[in-house]
Amino acid sequence: MRNNSEELKSKVKQQFGTNAKKYVDSKSHAYGSDLPIIISWAEPKEYWVVLDIATGGGHVTKQLSPYVKQVFATDITIEMLNEAKKFLDQYVSNVSYIVADAERLPFLDETFDLITCRIAAHHFPNPQNFIGEVSRVLKPGGKFILVDNIVPEDERIDEFINTLELLRDHSHVRCYKEGEWKSWANNAGLGFIKSQIRKKTLDYKPWVQRTTTSVDQVLIVKEHIINADEHIQEYCGIKMNQGEIASFHLDEWMGLFEKNS
Repeated sequence: MRNNSEELKSKVKQQFGTNAKKYVDSKSHAYGSDLPIIISWAEPKEYWVVLDIATGGGHVTKQLSPYVKQVFATDITIEMLNEAKKFLDQYVSNVSYIVADAERLPFLDETFDLITCRIAAHHFPNPQNFIGEVSRVLKPGGKFILVDNIVPEDERIDEFINTLELLRDHSHVRCYKEGEWKSWANNAGLGFIKSQIRKKTLDYKPWVQRTTTSVDQVLIVKEHIINADEHIQEYCGIKMNQGEIASFHLDEWMGLFEKNS
């Protein structure tokens, strides 16, 4: 399993290293309606030390940093961190940047008051290890906010969405189910507080162009969507415009947890 995990993580580094700037500029990452909700749920305090795992373009760090003492922004991809720093240096000065694997965090036990991870965990090959590390470095009573795309219990929709993501982005591992996240968190000593699911609408063209590397790959993704049955297309809200895919939506889940004291 380790060798396979390292191979998957290598794909993540390659994918995000090549496309780092696109994730800083991505509208769906930079302006998601979940960002202000993260602040509302976290109720940050000025003395807090925060960890933002797989920070990507740094958008969660940008939201949180004005409210807390310090944010540690981590990512497995150094090019991604460099782009995040260029972006965030315009706005904040209380951020430290550390290259780190979400499944092997380089921090001492019980270090952080709040941990966040947004739109990244579907790239993690060992989500239980990730959740275990979150629990380890979180202070008792500390909060953890996870945001990611999920799949429903319907196995056909699950297979369609995860295949779609993999066809479009070869570093994708899996969109997990809500029940899986809750179970892993519970086993790691993180108590569930609340959650919400929203239909996240994505403009198709920038979404597919962000990670694909050839015209053939784009066509394969399009064919996968066009050939899906009516039930799946309806669930994913496929919108067409003059024969081209205009937009669709995914289920984005937010979960708030608190480490047991």
